[in-house]
Order: sequence, then structure tokens, then C-alpha cells
Amino acid sequence: CRRRFAAGRPGPATATTYKWASCRPNNSLHSNSNHGRTFSGGTVPESFSVRSRNSSNSSGAGAAFCRLLSLQILDLSNNQLTGELPDCWWNLQALQFMDLSNNSFSGQIPAAEASHNCSLESLHLAGNDFTGTFPRVLDHCDSLTTLDIGNNKFFGAIPPWIGTRVPSLRILSLRSNNFTGEIPSKLSRLSKLQLLDLANNRLTGPIPVAFGNMASMRHPEIVSSQASALDGSNYQDRIDIIWKGQELIFQRTIRLLTGIDLSGNMLSRCIPEELTRLEGLRFLNLSRNHLSCGIPKDIGSLRNLESLDLSCNELYGNIPQSISILSGLSTFNISNNHLSGKIPTGSQMQTLTDPSIYRNNSGLCGFPLEDCPNTSPASDEKTGEGEDQWLYYCVTAGVVFGFWLWFGLLFSVETWRCALLFSVDGMQSKIMQKVSHIDQFISKSSNDQYM
Repeated sequence: CRRRFAAGRPGPATATTYKWASCRPNNSLHSNSNHGRTFSGGTVPESFSVRSRNSSNSSGAGAAFCRLLSLQILDLSNNQLTGELPDCWWNLQALQFMDLSNNSFSGQIPAAEASHNCSLESLHLAGNDFTGTFPRVLDHCDSLTTLDIGNNKFFGAIPPWIGTRVPSLRILSLRSNNFTGEIPSKLSRLSKLQLLDLANNRLTGPIPVAFGNMASMRHPEIVSSQASALDGSNYQDRIDIIWKGQELIFQRTIRLLTGIDLSGNMLSRCIPEELTRLEGLRFLNLSRNHLSCGIPKDIGSLRNLESLDLSCNELYGNIPQSISILSGLSTFNISNNHLSGKIPTGSQMQTLTDPSIYRNNSGLCGFPLEDCPNTSPASDEKTGEGEDQWLYYCVTAGVVFGFWLWFGLLFSVETWRCALLFSVDGMQSKIMQKVSHIDQFISKSSNDQYM
């Protein structure tokens, strides 16, 4: 058997001790490294984890971990660990990877001392009962690239300082908490951010226009590939997200993942046209909000988009024709809006054959829904008739206005009035002269007939 690092259970008056065991029983503590400093008859490991497939480990983590000063990787995920985190945990100055996800930890995240030197690169606290505001202990964590605190009970506003004091963030997941207020526009300053998940909170206000400036989402090829302290170890960074409607864990391909999930909030106003600059996005989920206006007309600029969900909003207008050029789009949902018009056609749109992705948009028609009524000619005729009517109205109004203007000028300007009357008299005398000549001719003709 490989040697495993096991923890004995402390007695009422004894300290926790660590020792080596020949084999690891189920749900025991084990180490991934044999390097470190001597401590209580054993060796302080650089990598320490608790793995429990049966989830039967219900003991608290305890403050004994605070003495593992050389610890770099701590994985206690997927157990039934309870209690609050001790204040001394942040004394682990060498800690770079910490995963406490999917346990029953509770309480607030303890604050750190002013002299705290944050060495964390990856922090996973998801799936617990942590509460309080956003952990202030993460302020100035310059090396932190992954932060997942989803599925907890955190509340309050998302602090704007994240955008400037945690500059290395590539993955930020705050989903399924109770965060309120508006999304800070300063998050757009995270030049390396490639995944933003704020779903299922109570966020309000508009989507920041500044999100269109996120460098790593506009040009994913510049995503940082710097070496990490985790490289070469048995651990790889990972993230659990909703991908194309399914909850998946990304690990080895995490650097290729780029997307935004703001679903399940109370966001309002229009979808910023600036979001169409994020050409590197692979998924965009804005569903279950109160977004209005129309779908951005340049949505086709998101050429790498594979999943787009805009369902359950208040969007109206037509579906932009540019969406048909998204050759990689395989998941699409715009149901429960107020959209109208014909569904765009195209090579990729023809593969989206599920009518439910368009349901509850009473004005939509075309494949895969019912064919649009053959009202195009009639519509054109109606439009033409309307234009003709407006033309008639304009001409009539112009004639009437011109007549009265001319008529008014004639009676208001004496010289014009006199000239007009003289002209009329002259015309009348000429007509009378011609009429008299005709009468004479007729009379002469009559006399000649009787002769």
C-alpha cells in the first residue's frame, strides 16, 4: 500500500496528532506529498485532502490545520464537514489551492490580520452555508485566479474593488447567493476575466455597458497561460458551471472556457450593443430577467458563440438576421418574450428544430413554427395605399394653402389687385368681341338661307 497521512481523533484533553499509516481506510485524511516539516510525530504535508465518496465524514476541520505552515494545497471537498472556519486559517501563508466546496460549513468567512499575505491562487467555497458579505479577506489577493463562492448565503452588494484589487481573476462565480444592488462596472477592468457567473441572485439595474471592454472575452487568445504553483501537482483547477443546460465540471479545458451567465436576476433595460464586441464568448445566458428592447442587431458578431439563452425577458421586435451566421450555435432559447416577425433562416438555424425554444412569442412565425401568413403582397399593397393617401393629403393641403395665400395677397396688395382686375376686364372684352363676331356670322348665314 502507498503511505497515507491519517489523523487521529483528539481526546478530551489531548491535542490532535498526525501519524503515518500503512493503508488509508475509507474516508480518512490523506496527503499527496511527503515533503514538509516535522510536526507531532509526523510530517507536515504540502498537500492535504479529505476525499469521501460516501460522504460519511462529519467531523469538523478544526484549528489544527493552522499549524500546517507549509501547506500549499488543501482539499476538503465533498464531505459532511460542519462548523465555522477558525480565524487562524489565514496564517497559512503558503496556501495556494483551497477547496472546501460541498460541505456544511457555516458562519462568516473570518477576517485576516492587517499583515496577511494572500498567496491563494484558487479558492472554492461553493455548496456550503457560509453567510455574511463578500469576504473582505480576498482584498489584495494579487495571485487569485479562480474564485467560486456559489451556492451559499452571502448577501449585500458586490464590491467594486474586485475589479482593481484582485487583478489576476480569470474565473469569478458568485451564483446562487443573495447578492443585491447593481453589477459594478469596474468588473470590466479584470483584463484576464474569461468566466463571469452571477446567476440566481437579486441583482438589479442594467447590464454595464463597460462589459464590452473585457479584454479576455474580446480576444480569448490573450488569456494568461503563466505557470502556476499547481502545475506538476496532482491537482488541477476546476469550475462547476451550467453549460448548455447541464451542470458540468470543467478542468483540463478550463482555459478554453469563455462566457457570461447573469440569469435569474432582476436586471432591466436594454441588452447593451457593446456586448457584441465580446467575440470570444462561447456562451451567454441572460435569461429570467426583466430585459427589454430588442436583441442587438449585431449579435452575429459573437462568432464563437455556442449557447445563447435570452428566454423569460421582455424583449420585443424581430430576431436579427445576423444570428443566422453563428455557425457554432447549438443551444438557443428566446422563449417567453414579445418577439415578432419571421424566424431567420440559415444553415445553422435550420438545425434548431425544437419549437419550444420560440414558445410564448405570439408574433413569431416560420420554421420550426407555423409558416408565416402569405400577407407580404397585401402588406406591400397596404403600405403603398397608405403612402398614396399621404401623398394626396399633402398635395391637397398644398393646393389649398397656396390658393389662399395667393388670394390673400391679391386683396392685400393694391397694385396686384388692380392689375388682376384690369387683366380680367381685358380678357372679358376680348371674349365679348369674339362672341359678337360669331353672332354676326350666324345671323348672316341665316339670312342667306331664306334668300
